[in-house]
Amino acid sequence: MNCSISGEVPEDPVVSKKSGLLFEKRLIERHISDYGKCPVTGEPLTADDIIPVKTGKIVKPRPVQAASIPGMLGMFQIEWDGLMLSNFALEQQLHTARQELSHALYQHDAACRVIARLKKERDEARGLLAQAERQIPMAATTAVGATALSNGKRAAEDEEMGPDGKKIRPGISNSVIETLTECNAALSQQRKKRQIPATLASVDALERYTQLNSYPLHKTNKPGILSLDIHYPKDLIATGGVDSNAVVFDRPSGQIISTLSGHSKRVTSVKFASEGELVVSGSADKTVRVWQSSENGNYDCRHVLKDHTAEVQAVTVHATNNYFVTASLDSTWCFYDLASGLCLAQVADATESEGYTSAAFHPDGLILGTGTSGSLVKIWDVKSQANVARFDGHVGSVTAISFSENGYFLATAAHDGVKLWDLRKLKNFRNFSLYDENTPTQSVQFDHSGSYLALGGSDIRVFQVASVKAEWNHIKTLPDLSGTGKATCLKFGPDAKYIAVGSMDRNLRIFGLPGEDQMES
Repeated sequence: MNCSISGEVPEDPVVSKKSGLLFEKRLIERHISDYGKCPVTGEPLTADDIIPVKTGKIVKPRPVQAASIPGMLGMFQIEWDGLMLSNFALEQQLHTARQELSHALYQHDAACRVIARLKKERDEARGLLAQAERQIPMAATTAVGATALSNGKRAAEDEEMGPDGKKIRPGISNSVIETLTECNAALSQQRKKRQIPATLASVDALERYTQLNSYPLHKTNKPGILSLDIHYPKDLIATGGVDSNAVVFDRPSGQIISTLSGHSKRVTSVKFASEGELVVSGSADKTVRVWQSSENGNYDCRHVLKDHTAEVQAVTVHATNNYFVTASLDSTWCFYDLASGLCLAQVADATESEGYTSAAFHPDGLILGTGTSGSLVKIWDVKSQANVARFDGHVGSVTAISFSENGYFLATAAHDGVKLWDLRKLKNFRNFSLYDENTPTQSVQFDHSGSYLALGGSDIRVFQVASVKAEWNHIKTLPDLSGTGKATCLKFGPDAKYIAVGSMDRNLRIFGLPGEDQMES
């Protein structure tokens, strides 16, 4: 008998108690486990309802084809034909795969040759472009740079890169050098005829200075004023804070003119430029921003400069008001065209790895002073971008640099105090170590006439400038009223009529004579 499911003679037959039908044991058990009923009658069925049937061993009959030699030869022929057809199909697939692989290899080789040729042409074009930009007048470069700006950001953020992976700079052209040289000659000539103005505050007046006002300019949740600058003709003060904002403040009226928001980290340096119409700010977010005064009195971001790869620590504006320099912890300083925001040169000292922590132009504009995190002071020739002198002897980072208006003296501040250098003989001629070893000197500043020197640490101290050999008299000590013990920045006002001080709280403090401040108001 045959199985009711497969129709074949069962090898292990069983019979249902309920229906009496014969099944192959493995088939019916699988059906019961899946459905729980008889596959023929549809009645409920369990494993207990099937009974094994004892039978003799069944010998399956051979197929008819295998019963004779001709039949077997026919079977072999069929199998052989199928094998040959399969082999032919495999050979065709192999041939097709070989052709596709050969074509792909040819395309890859051709692409590599084209890429190599294009890279060669690109490098040649970049070299020619860099050479041409060094020769064309900077006026044309400025015009091109101005048209490439929109929405306060540089349109071509991804500047051309050289074969060494560094950005290609046009360089300081001959026309720029002529402008710097003419400015230097004019200022040097004026300096020879320079006289101390009669309106300069006297030593007696400075001895009576006291705090006049305290202005809360920055946020309370991130207190600290790290830098400040004063625009003398309009008596404007710009401050840069830990709260990532810069503030432009009108001192006579005591009002904030504009809050410059855009940096993502603390503002480490601020400088006025172009008659107070522009403010340049450097930040720990690695960027430099140029802000321009608008008709409504606010300052709007005109350029965002991203040429540095580490914190920008210092900004200094050239006497022409056409150029400025930024110094960064990435061990480079950049020379910019102020109108276009174009970086003309990025200078690195291959012999040193310390980053720059301070920078200032000499009053004549052809010399740049920089201080490093490795306690060195470096003097640069701006025209050739060559390091022409180095001063060592400080301990810790050089936090501030100030050139005297007489053109001969340089004051530098670091953890160990203030050192005075004679630029004519390149020697250190006086040191001020006024604080204990745990209190660094944060700032140092000559007044605009070169008659007074102020330095800040846990307090503010004012000295009268003398000659190299004469004693520099201590005039006044002003307390740091912020309670933080860190006077981070300071600057003399016009004719030294007041001293503006920033500390590690949110307030800008003005020290001067109460009577004169009321008369000005």
